[in-house]
Parts: sequence; structure tokens; C-alpha cells
Amino acid sequence: MARTRRTSTEVPIVQLYMELEWIEPIVWRRVQVPRSITLGRLHRVIQAAMGWTDSHLHEFIIGGAHFGVPDPENDYLPYSIYPEGRVKLDTALMGRRHFDYLYDFGDNWEHKLRIENTLTSAPLAHPVCVDGANACPPEDVGGSPGYEDFLRIVQDPHDPEREAMLTWCGGTFDPTAFDIEQANWRLKRIKM
Repeated sequence: MARTRRTSTEVPIVQLYMELEWIEPIVWRRVQVPRSITLGRLHRVIQAAMGWTDSHLHEFIIGGAHFGVPDPENDYLPYSIYPEGRVKLDTALMGRRHFDYLYDFGDNWEHKLRIENTLTSAPLAHPVCVDGANACPPEDVGGSPGYEDFLRIVQDPHDPEREAMLTWCGGTFDPTAFDIEQANWRLKRIKM
């Protein structure tokens, strides 16, 4: 019997669901990544799929352990951060299906992630976003309370701060907008 060879682009993949906590409307994405993706590369996937700019610190919290980019100058954390660069997702999860990702320690954007499905080996040149909804908040808006204020201001044509707020965020903001093609364009830059 002839053995089938798996090409270098065929890898076992997982479908991840990620949701940004504590805001309305709910911002969520569904992405497919290799099961053996490193946490460092997964960080880049989350940033690209959600629409963040990777301008702040981050960490993964998996089973009580914290993974990220250790910074000896930031010794204010009451726990150790393990280097994420070479830790693979499937190794870090150790059978778990849920984990957290925290972005921007000031705004404190909490993301809940879960493995929805493990797919058979398939060609995957880069991560793929297969679904999602709503726009990510602007960077540095002040976390969920600041985002609530921001939305109230930009959605009120009579608010005196509206024009300044819209200028600050780039001119327009639609909280219900999500462009899957744009998300996938960003994800194509992340080679597996």
C-alpha cells in the first residue's frame, strides 16, 4: 500500500472563536490556524483579525500561567510571564479548550478564546478569518468605559465633542462594521 505524503503546507488546524469582553455590540472573530502555531504568532493573528495595531503589551492566560514578552523593566506584575515565542498553542493548552488573551494593560481589553473545532489536515499558507462581527474599538479609547463614552459622543450629532472625537479616530467610526476581506488581507502577511 502506498503511503500518502503530507505536503509542507498541510497541517492539522483548529478553528478558534475569539470574543472581546465587556463591550456592546459584541466584537468577535472566527479564525483557522495551525494547531502547532506558537503563541507569539497567535498574538499576531489576534491583532490582525480583531483590527488592533499591536501598540501595547499583551499576554495569554492559560490554566493560570501567563505567556507574553517578558520585560525586565516591568517588574510591577505579581506573577511571572513566560516567553511566548516558541511555546506552541497545543502544548500550552494541555487539552484545555478555553483561554484568555489580554491586550493593553491600561485599557485592559480581555479576549475570551475557545477551540471550536479541530479540522483534518488541510493546506494552510496563512491564518484565515472565516467569520466575525463588529468593529474593534479605537486604540487608547480608555477601555470599556471609555468606549461607551466614545460611542455615545460619536453617535450624537449634537454632542459638542463629536467632531473632535471623530477626527481623533480617523474621521468616521461604525461600531457595526466588519470587513472580512480586510482582516484576511492582514492575516495573509502572517506566514505559517
